[in-house]
Amino acid sequence: MTEPMSGAATLQRPSLPKRGRRKTKTYHYPGTAWLMVAPAVLFFCVFVFYPVANAIYVSFTSWDLVSAPKFIGFRNYIRLFSDKTFLNSALVTIYYTLILIAFELPLALGLAILLDRKIKGRGLYQAIIFAPAVLTMVAVAMIWRVVYTPVGGLYLMFTEPFGIAGLQWLNDKDLAMPAVLIVSVWKNVGYYMVIFLAGLQAIPTSYYEAARMDGAGSWKLFRHITLPLLKPFILFVMVVSIIRASQAFSLFYSLTNGGPASATKVLPYLIYEVAFGFNRMGYASAMAVVMFGFLLVLTAIQFRVLRPQA
Repeated sequence: MTEPMSGAATLQRPSLPKRGRRKTKTYHYPGTAWLMVAPAVLFFCVFVFYPVANAIYVSFTSWDLVSAPKFIGFRNYIRLFSDKTFLNSALVTIYYTLILIAFELPLALGLAILLDRKIKGRGLYQAIIFAPAVLTMVAVAMIWRVVYTPVGGLYLMFTEPFGIAGLQWLNDKDLAMPAVLIVSVWKNVGYYMVIFLAGLQAIPTSYYEAARMDGAGSWKLFRHITLPLLKPFILFVMVVSIIRASQAFSLFYSLTNGGPASATKVLPYLIYEVAFGFNRMGYASAMAVVMFGFLLVLTAIQFRVLRPQA
């Protein structure tokens, strides 16, 4: 018999030489970053920066698109703010923009809240409401021309039971702007609804569950959870809506041609008319620069007011 070994014998594995880690060499090329961003910078300079800079320069000139531009200083701007046609178009544009936002935002948000619930056929409703957003503005205008036809127009399906017929929607100065506003809301509300719906689905449900446990009702949930967390989406929708409304041209050109009696002559239409109808490119550029500056200031104010609190 073999005697047991005295003490605890510890067996140690022979140490193996440590393998050195492979060091990957990183090569830095000084011009790589500039090379990667060059296409985007070039695109921005050619299609954004140069047109804006050129429009600002042309606004200080008198140019009829035939002869060479003649520098006249601030004469276009001085004349601009005493031009009743420009002031009227500015008021029409502001009216159109404010009324459009007042209807678009609540309607889009309300539809998003309804479709955020688990209801049968939700996907179908979303597709139907969003469908007008993918149509071109000219196609939308042609569709609504049929709707607004005084004799036999599709609007009679809704108004004839109340004895309302023969309305001159596009030829009455009191009805032309409401008619255009209806078309704009129908065209845009689906797009903004999808944005709000994405924002609602990004809010964690645990916030609502915790608030309900504390006894919060539907209004308090909406006021203290939904609205604050939707601020970035509301900001985006408001900025985009104001910019799109201030640039509206195709719809007015196709539906009303700025009439009747200049009731729908928004600034983009007036700029087009002055530039290519009367060949006064310098004066039209001054209008565009003033509108651009106003939008820039308005957008900055919106970012200041609606930006999320840190």
